Amino acid sequence: MSYQPFDLSGKVALVTGGNRGIGLGMASAMAQAGADIAIWGTNAANNEKAVAELSAHGVKAQSWNVNVADEDAVNAAMADTIAQMGRIDSVFANAGIGKLSPGFTDMSTQDYRDVLAVNQDGVFFTLRAAAAHMVERAKNGDPGGSLVGVASLAATEGAARNQHYAATKGAVISMMKSIAVEFARYGVRANSILPGWIDTDMTAGAQSNERFQQMVMSRVPARRWGQPEDFGGVAVYLTSNASAYHSGDLFVIDGAYSIF
Repeated sequence: MSYQPFDLSGKVALVTGGNRGIGLGMASAMAQAGADIAIWGTNAANNEKAVAELSAHGVKAQSWNVNVADEDAVNAAMADTIAQMGRIDSVFANAGIGKLSPGFTDMSTQDYRDVLAVNQDGVFFTLRAAAAHMVERAKNGDPGGSLVGVASLAATEGAARNQHYAATKGAVISMMKSIAVEFARYGVRANSILPGWIDTDMTAGAQSNERFQQMVMSRVPARRWGQPEDFGGVAVYLTSNASAYHSGDLFVIDGAYSIF
């Protein structure tokens, strides 16, 4: 048999915030590679649309309405996702929000806590529940699994007026490294994805800002905005057996912006 490392047939991937943007870009690529897909999102209409798009690739796709900031909701949804899908082989903790502030000294405590609740607590709740499932599987003779935290370049570069967002993304990177070390014995790897400037709803304001285009986008060596589908390859790789020994790493997807 020929080497087919990126055939995801028989695998199940869960993507939080997977009904649009980067999450849907990753989910679509994995579905095309043969994986069944579970989507968590908070917009029922977007969830249904995503499921229809993913199902068209001939795989099983199902969605759950989940607010990842709600610990009980995450635990219940994880149990039901496993029951409905049979197993979970990879989890992409992608759900996140941003709240640009007029400045650090004017940043409200509520905005700070809202961003942390989704971007940091949500990742923690999601991956903790997923890790428990993967450990149980390993103890029953079925080791392996991939946990992925979607961070941001904001974690490693100065993000003015975005200190709350940057803090959560830095926390995700540290969390993933710790998970990688603790769960390697179960065949579970953990990695982070750091998007650069990507064409999504979250960056709509920047996309329409002429000064931003001149000052920032002109510095992207790829000379374009990243697209959700640009994350498909790394998602397929991290779910596939080809990444079985690749853990604790950061995957920067930014068109070379951060090194220019």
